[in-house]
Amino acid sequence: MLAKLKTFSLVGIEAEPVEVEVDVSPVAMPKTILVGLPEAAVRESTHRVGRALVNSGFERPADRVVINLAPAELPKQAASFDLPMSLGILAASGQIESDKFNDYAVVGELALEGHTRPAKGVLSMAIAAKQCGLRGLVVPRENAGEAAVVQDLDVIAVESLTQAVAFFTGEIEIDPTPSRLDEIFEEYSKYDEDFSDVRGQEVAKRAITIAAAGSHNILMLGPPGSGKTMLSKRIPTVLPTLSPSESIETTRIYSALGRLRPGQPLMARRPFRSPHHTISEAGLVGGGSTPTPGEISMAHNGVLFLDELPEFNRRTLEVLRQPLEDCVVTISRALNSTTFPADFMLVAALNPCPCGYRTDPRRDCNCTPPQIERYMSKISGPLLDRIDIHVEVPAAEYKELSSTMLGTSSATIREQVAYARRAQAERFRGLKIMYNAQMSSKQIREFCKLDSTGMNLMKTSVNEMGLSARAHDKVLRVSRTIADLEGSKSILFEHLTEAVNYRQLDRQIWQ
Repeated sequence: MLAKLKTFSLVGIEAEPVEVEVDVSPVAMPKTILVGLPEAAVRESTHRVGRALVNSGFERPADRVVINLAPAELPKQAASFDLPMSLGILAASGQIESDKFNDYAVVGELALEGHTRPAKGVLSMAIAAKQCGLRGLVVPRENAGEAAVVQDLDVIAVESLTQAVAFFTGEIEIDPTPSRLDEIFEEYSKYDEDFSDVRGQEVAKRAITIAAAGSHNILMLGPPGSGKTMLSKRIPTVLPTLSPSESIETTRIYSALGRLRPGQPLMARRPFRSPHHTISEAGLVGGGSTPTPGEISMAHNGVLFLDELPEFNRRTLEVLRQPLEDCVVTISRALNSTTFPADFMLVAALNPCPCGYRTDPRRDCNCTPPQIERYMSKISGPLLDRIDIHVEVPAAEYKELSSTMLGTSSATIREQVAYARRAQAERFRGLKIMYNAQMSSKQIREFCKLDSTGMNLMKTSVNEMGLSARAHDKVLRVSRTIADLEGSKSILFEHLTEAVNYRQLDRQIWQ
């Protein structure tokens, strides 16, 4: 007999439909043959499936079993084919009959005793199931909350092969798992950190407010212990709450990597990624023989924090240049290429010299000019050019550290950021962009017009500071954000002056 079931295979973060065809035919020597370009984890599944069938009280066919995973040219990975293959063997050997196989796709790994284990990428598979017009998706119970995020799709949670068989044969009815979207956001969207924990550094907080309001990249330079890391870790607390669509985009990446926290089926907070400076190029942007997302994709819709920027390998940093411009990263291999989203806010921190005290008036710097030059030369001009705001974070004074007064809180900054983003949402209504940092050159000319005084200041800044065309546009984007924070329809002289000041630090330090 021949049985057919529907399932999905994960390619990057996308789920591709796969048909599991099982044929059982009499033969003298029992044998199980698996075809359809299976990888090692899928080839090994024949042994798991065989023991799961027996330990669940079913018979393993003493015949030739041929399992085909179509389309044949698509590589099949992971163990999520165990459950559909087991059901297919039972149906092809005549042990069960069901008319639900055409309406439901099946995903799940099996333990030897027949219990289900969670699979990676179930959210992407649920989205693909809906796009294919299926009625529902049968998944392990641990994955049910994640898949239930997709509306108008019946997500059936099963705990074992026996329960899955009972559902398909109609012996039991299993209610679809309800979506807990509102509960998830209420439970997981809170932060423990707050900007009021950081004493002083109001200038840096102002720069962070501007960066968060317009989704600009920011670089902070200062001596050790000045608060650069504390400030950076609190940036997600002032960004708007993830919208449902942004949350699903981000969750798909973490789901494909198996990085979702147990019991949390959906990302409710903006991701904050802080990779160590020993990270490889593939670890940062993604890679592998079968491409998988890297840190920049895991920071999608959130913050990528690079602490001690000059300690990173220069080649590793250079691979950031294209994703910073395009907000996506494409990993190309001989047979195919995979594109991952990478729309993140870059936050970088560094010391002004190897010892860290070059700009600290209270400490002596023992670094020689050649040492400082080698240290700073690890950061290329093109990469610096792509960072909109450069701000100095000086060492905090004792008066600020000992003060009982709280500094500017996250709630205050978040209100300002939300106000500016509402202005941007109105401005870019009907366009494909959302934030000032995403404006093209054409849109800059339309939305960032300057008066004669501003034109003169911009001309002087370009000539004296040697701003590139990209840096010129960055200044205009930042000044537009500053104007939005102030509630101004047009860019005034003081808005442009502040934006220009955020481009002076790299000229002073890197000379």
